[in-house]
Amino acid sequence: MPGTEAPVGAQKWVPPRPASIADLKAAAAGCQGCELYENATQTVFGRGAEHARIVFVGEQPGDVEDQHGLPFVGPAGRLLREAVDDAGIDPADLYITNAVKHFRFELRGKRRIHQTPGPAHIVACRPWVVAEFALLKPELVVLLGATAGKALLGPSFRVTQQRGRLLPWPASAQHPEDFPVAEIQAMATIHPSAVLRADNRDIAYGGLVDDLKVAAAAVYGKPS
Repeated sequence: MPGTEAPVGAQKWVPPRPASIADLKAAAAGCQGCELYENATQTVFGRGAEHARIVFVGEQPGDVEDQHGLPFVGPAGRLLREAVDDAGIDPADLYITNAVKHFRFELRGKRRIHQTPGPAHIVACRPWVVAEFALLKPELVVLLGATAGKALLGPSFRVTQQRGRLLPWPASAQHPEDFPVAEIQAMATIHPSAVLRADNRDIAYGGLVDDLKVAAAAVYGKPS
């Protein structure tokens, strides 16, 4: 039965010596490392500056992202752009990607309802994330939500406990050797979609901006 097999992982599709993010994106279009490719419209790869000082890692593409082939172009993406501006982060310094590159959903009538990626999907897609970081040389990685935190820090990560704190990365990961990149910093915050679901959006949005101000200060220096 399709989709019941254990994920084989993305490593088979990752080019051994990619010259650019564009090379990775082209290769990822054919990825069949887990069953999510069967129902998703397309692979949604990262985008932004290859010289980015800050890398944002989210969970997975949503319905709008799956249709457009770009991360964070739906309602959560619009909110994130506002928060980035309010935190004083230059969008030209950003690269934005997701821990899982295909949309996981269930059909309810004609609607595609988001489903959180499972641990197997995170592990299967990790080679793409590792390959992205091997080409990017950021100063800071911002983890948006629990799935991104688990992907880069390990399954014990809890966003409610660790948000807004600067951590050494990949030293703080469960298996630092999985990420052969130079030591930088990581900081977790809530996913912007959590703001959209919050009972009090103003408070939730303010918390997101406050966390991103910590990221801005870490990269640009303390505000005067």
